[in-house]
Amino acid sequence: MGRPPILPTDQKFALVLRVLTGELTAAEAARNAGVSEQSVSNWRRQFIEGARAGLAGEGGRDTEDASRVAELTQENATLKATIGELYIELRKYGRGAAGRGPVRGRQVHPVPGFK
Repeated sequence: MGRPPILPTDQKFALVLRVLTGELTAAEAARNAGVSEQSVSNWRRQFIEGARAGLAGEGGRDTEDASRVAELTQENATLKATIGELYIELRKYGRGAAGRGPVRGRQVHPVPGFK
């Protein structure tokens, strides 16, 4: 069996609504659209997940995503503070290696025999 045709979002939406209201079964909707019943079931699941995320708030994020964003925000703040402390430490002891120019003397080339 070949790949089912890709339906526009509006057609998928209409089919899913008809299935959810009981007007059509998933099998009938699949036959009408020329797709597999599995496709219709997937669209129904995606529709319900999207609706749940929309009602959950936080811009559609579910609790797990919101928790991960909060965790990353905290980690970002910690890393910024650490970088600031290291910068101050470097300034205390002079410019450090970051402010020095290139090392003078014999340069080492990565390819043997190359001068």
